Amino acid sequence: MSPHRATRRAALAGTLALLARPARPAGTLTVGLTPVFLDSDLALLRDLDAYLAQATGLAVRLVKRRTYQEITALLLAGQLDAAWICGYPFVQHAARLAVVAVPLHRGRPLYQSYLIVGADHAARRLADLRGTTHAFSDPDSNSGFLVTRYLLAAAGERPETFFARSFFTFGHRNVIRAVQAGLAEGGSVDGYVWEVMAEREPAIVAGTRVIARSDWHGFPPVACLAGHRRAPTVRALAEALARMPDHPVGRAVLATLQLDGFAAAEPALFDSIARMSAVVRAQT
Repeated sequence: MSPHRATRRAALAGTLALLARPARPAGTLTVGLTPVFLDSDLALLRDLDAYLAQATGLAVRLVKRRTYQEITALLLAGQLDAAWICGYPFVQHAARLAVVAVPLHRGRPLYQSYLIVGADHAARRLADLRGTTHAFSDPDSNSGFLVTRYLLAAAGERPETFFARSFFTFGHRNVIRAVQAGLAEGGSVDGYVWEVMAEREPAIVAGTRVIARSDWHGFPPVACLAGHRRAPTVRALAEALARMPDHPVGRAVLATLQLDGFAAAEPALFDSIARMSAVVRAQT
């Protein structure tokens, strides 16, 4: 069994145990957060909790898990009202999910995947990383896995044969740290996270260098079950996200995240991710 498949099976086993928990209490807004979220800042989480509680009038529970798969499974099982997920799991479950809101970064609901290497590494493009060690974020991450996996598939390659070794760090911040520390020669990372960290933790990011930027793709969305789109809690969340720039605590959260706000979006925003996913599926 490949290490990637073993990792996914282990994560699924942990998820099944989580689903056995009692149902969430009524009157609570339960929102899942994946590693796409910059969760190293406890003050940020506190402010987000406080803002959502004030804006919705509901008790708020923020649910964090280590992997995208765990949060997606909880969402699909109805254990969460909504979750800030990635575009990749969204297109994988497009028939069952709906977009609640999409963040706006620098005025657009778009972002890129960055291919990074150590600051002193000689590589200039993906082809130069053949035979190296590579850090991915998560098997269900668009920017942290799918984009690079797609580029390799388009060239008739696979990660397990192109790279000498690859591994998952389960967090974009961890990819940057792995490359900076020399644990990997290259890495696939969310460009938004890299840019935010360049300002917040410049000493870490300074040890890396971007050698390629992907096309623009739909920013990781806040999603809910399609059948729950009109549920009172989900509607309250959508309205609260839309009003964040108008509230002092909401503005503080957006400033920390370096986002302009949240906006409504159509599923077509993620069509480019769906096309890459289809190419990768055809190779497996």
